Amino acid sequence: MPETSPRPLRADALRNRERLLEAAVQAFSRPGPEVTLDAIAREAGVGIGTLYRHFPTREALVEAAYRNELGKLCDAAPDLLDHLPPDRALRGWMSRFIDYLATKRGMADALRLVIASGANPYAQSRDRLLEALGRLLAAGVAAGTIRADVDAGDVLVNLSGISLAAGERAQADRLLDLLMDGLRHHRAG
Repeated sequence: MPETSPRPLRADALRNRERLLEAAVQAFSRPGPEVTLDAIAREAGVGIGTLYRHFPTREALVEAAYRNELGKLCDAAPDLLDHLPPDRALRGWMSRFIDYLATKRGMADALRLVIASGANPYAQSRDRLLEALGRLLAAGVAAGTIRADVDAGDVLVNLSGISLAAGERAQADRLLDLLMDGLRHHRAG
């Protein structure tokens, strides 16, 4: 029998799925007692049956929520480049990266349960992040605003370090500005 691809979701089903993912990220990022799937469904404005149709297990929901956050971050790179000069697009993406890492840290306990179940939510994370960041850096190099000798992996390590070291968001923003100054191509003369 030929393989069939899953049917695309109807618009209302897609909206429900997105609301569930948003509610899950918020719920799994909050400290405190473990959140129930019923509470996530209520927060999303759907029934528990709708949640289970999209995500048959808690682990599937956690993994999908994490991957959705990663996807939003990585998919932002081309959109930022469409609307901003490359150096400003890069700085905007860096700010989003800090938010993404904060969300990922907030979801750490839930993600550990996914890993314990045998799944690897991080399987393609680094590759996707490097691809998005590389695209932004390449656009900056082509525009003459970013140094050509910058390695995307090194920038990713710097961003992770800023996220871990900054005590507050304002400090993270100042550190991102310093990093951007180091990345900029400065013309002699």
